[in-house]
Amino acid sequence: MNHTKTNRQTILVCLLAALAGLLFGLDMGVIAGALPFIAKEFGLSSHHQEIVVSVMMFGAAFGALCSGPMSSSLGRKKSLLLGAVLFVIGSIGCAFAHNVEILTISRFILGLAVGVASFTAPLYLSEIAPERIRGSMISLYQLMITIGILVAFLSDTALSEGGHWRWMLGVITFPAIVLFIGVLTLPESPHWLAMKDRHELAAKVLKLLRNSDKEAQNELNQIRDSLKMKQRGWQLFRHNSHFRRSTYLGVLLQFMQQFTGMTVIMYYAPKIFEIAGFSTTREQMWGTVIAGLTNVLATFIAIALVDRWGRKPILKLGFSGMAICMGILGYMFHSGISNPTEQYAAVIVLLIFIVGFAMSAGPLIWVLCSEIQPLAGRDFGVTCSTMANWIANMIIGATFLTLIDTIGSPNTFWLYGVMNIVCIVLTILFVPETKNISLENIERNLMRGEPLRLIGQQLFKATRPGTAAAK
Repeated sequence: MNHTKTNRQTILVCLLAALAGLLFGLDMGVIAGALPFIAKEFGLSSHHQEIVVSVMMFGAAFGALCSGPMSSSLGRKKSLLLGAVLFVIGSIGCAFAHNVEILTISRFILGLAVGVASFTAPLYLSEIAPERIRGSMISLYQLMITIGILVAFLSDTALSEGGHWRWMLGVITFPAIVLFIGVLTLPESPHWLAMKDRHELAAKVLKLLRNSDKEAQNELNQIRDSLKMKQRGWQLFRHNSHFRRSTYLGVLLQFMQQFTGMTVIMYYAPKIFEIAGFSTTREQMWGTVIAGLTNVLATFIAIALVDRWGRKPILKLGFSGMAICMGILGYMFHSGISNPTEQYAAVIVLLIFIVGFAMSAGPLIWVLCSEIQPLAGRDFGVTCSTMANWIANMIIGATFLTLIDTIGSPNTFWLYGVMNIVCIVLTILFVPETKNISLENIERNLMRGEPLRLIGQQLFKATRPGTAAAK
């Protein structure tokens, strides 16, 4: 009976924390439908449209940069609360913006909120969830992002008939208030509490979230062992080459996720459907909704398989599928889409691409980045990887329309196809398998200098049969 009660409590806490992903997704999705109306009202060129889109990513990068020190000093819970407040301020500012300057500033504030949420929520989830369901729970955060994107697309479609772009951007206020209230009920991360020498409270939280007092005490002992490392954060990065490897790997993983090309599909979905031959706003908006729905449904594949198949096999499968789809789309745009059959064929290929991303790189990059950092440097390492995500996101968002205008649609999609092939190679060479391994065991392998692709191995040299230590 206790087993069931504890698991339910853990899942409930994770669900509430993952609400931050819903706000993240809403912010990403609403701009796709609102941008054409904003461009018309303020007379924006393609370059200025890219600025309106990408300024949020700039704010997110800055927000992620500040989130490490803030999360370390204030805690995960208070950081999430601050993120919710920023969501409210930014969305209200966007809704009432009377010129493009106010809109840009408000989008920057929303970016700050997204940066805080994208840093803190996966980190919190990785520290709350036990290793047997950690991948699924962090993938839940990505699911909430996809649901947020879908809800934004549906809202945009409903409001597009009257061109109500202010409502498109303003509706985010309501779920942001729900997030704030929900986070008030959450416990603080036991890892953070232990870092602050509040071990009794950390033990209390673990007993609430684990199946037994013994399991909670064992995890607390592992956390204490991790905290014996004297150096922290930047100091650890400067003086420990093993930690530098994990930090660089986190940065690499986030660039890999962004350079798949999925970001441009989410931000510029109506534009892509226009390229595919769907000329009316209604067709483009409903195509965007279908893309968002596919994104949501395919994320369930990751949730179901990540703790069974593992991270690495799913990533290789996803990158392979995305590379093929981008190649086909480039060929179709090169050959020309001249009839309804070819239009719908292009949509099918695009949807398969979205499935490939949503079941692999979308959720699993966040999973890995929250797993591979040692506790003493986790805030710093996750700060670097999250900031890298938004820098890469900003680069993609600020260049897509320019690429389309300069090298053309076929070459742009072929370019993303090549990037996915590169990601397959990088996954094989550097990405570890962390399925069913505790954060503390991953850390031990990392800090002992195991090759990056092996840091998730469950058996250690020191304990393998036949080694001197084992004897």
